[in-house]
Amino acid sequence: MITALLFIAVLAVLVLAHELGHFAVAKWSGMRVDEFGIGFPPKLFGVKRGDTEYTVNLIPLGGFVKIHGESGEERGDPRSFASKPLFKRFLVLIAGVSMNVLLAWVLLSIGFMTGLPTAIDGGDFTGGDVRDEQVQITYVLPGSPADTVGLVLGDRVLSVNGQSAIDADQTRSLIGLAQDGEELEIAIARNGQTDPILVTVAPTQIEEGLIAIGTQLTTVGFVSFPPHLALVHGATSTANMVALTARGFWDLIGRLISGQGLGMDVSGPVGIAVLTGEVADMGFVYLLNFAAVLSVNLAILNILPFPALDGGRVFFLLIELVRRKPVTPKIEASVHAAGFALLMILVVLVTYKDILRFF
Repeated sequence: MITALLFIAVLAVLVLAHELGHFAVAKWSGMRVDEFGIGFPPKLFGVKRGDTEYTVNLIPLGGFVKIHGESGEERGDPRSFASKPLFKRFLVLIAGVSMNVLLAWVLLSIGFMTGLPTAIDGGDFTGGDVRDEQVQITYVLPGSPADTVGLVLGDRVLSVNGQSAIDADQTRSLIGLAQDGEELEIAIARNGQTDPILVTVAPTQIEEGLIAIGTQLTTVGFVSFPPHLALVHGATSTANMVALTARGFWDLIGRLISGQGLGMDVSGPVGIAVLTGEVADMGFVYLLNFAAVLSVNLAILNILPFPALDGGRVFFLLIELVRRKPVTPKIEASVHAAGFALLMILVVLVTYKDILRFF
């Protein structure tokens, strides 16, 4: 129950920021906003202020802003979306994505002011402070020996067969010295408790002759900066996060086109909820960082040129720019409806995969 509430709270913040971007720029552009909704219908309750009804809806997995004339109708109404110049409509459509990137920057900057868990291998932290260096598990391959014995994201590796874990490279070397099928005793710290865990190593498919247990190990330290540097490092980290996330989506699209499927790394609402609980157990600052990651993912997802997403609507604006006239509202609405249906099918498939994986 606590995990579900945390997930809903984090999602609400991300969605609120996204929709607030659309809402604010639409208002600035002189458009009439009919509804600002958190969650998807059916509606639980709402309050009307001016032209806008602010609603809370039953399904807590998103949100929306209903702008007058956004589907291309009411072009004669000066307060409709369709009547505004193309550049104003473009600004409204990208405002949600921009707000999610801005939110990630704010969250990461706050984290760097207080001390953010950061991969410190080869990093430059001039002007900052690094404390509590540790070897941490930052990924567990599903179905791997590590996954089988219960190692999870965030576990701190203390030793391997009695030899202290100094950094990620040295710890990987200790594991790599084992023989195929050998059982290692790995001491890990989790939730304030230290436990020895026995795990059997196996050859990895990544590199011939390499022995592994199916984890990604990273040397992590809590890095903090004075406010002015925290803002700079927050911006840099956000830019890197955007680039890595965009590459991840590009790879995912490539897998789908080539028929390779979604892969095990893709998670839907159920998987993200489970991860939210695991990250929250590690501490508030980890949750802060995770929220920034989700915010960037939401931004990149929405800017994809797919029908029903912000990027899909931007794509229709580009068509209008080339044709010098808009696509008819009926055609655009049909394309977006079909895109939304495909998205819902994808969500169902990913959710089913999450249920099989986590339960």
